[in-house]
Amino acid sequence: MAKLKVKLVKSPIGYPKDQKAALKALGLTKLHKEKVFEDHPAIRGNIKKVAHLVRVEVLE
Repeated sequence: MAKLKVKLVKSPIGYPKDQKAALKALGLTKLHKEKVFEDHPAIRGNIKKVAHLVRVEVLE
């Protein structure tokens, strides 16, 4: 299964609480922090909600 590397590139200040909660669920609490996840629908949903704040890279 593919892996996704997600990096927080923009501050969530000034965005709705649900978007901040999505970032917290992903474990992205500080700028430029990176996390690697297995590719699951729940992870994809959280990433889609905050796509304007993160950068996603697909790892093999």
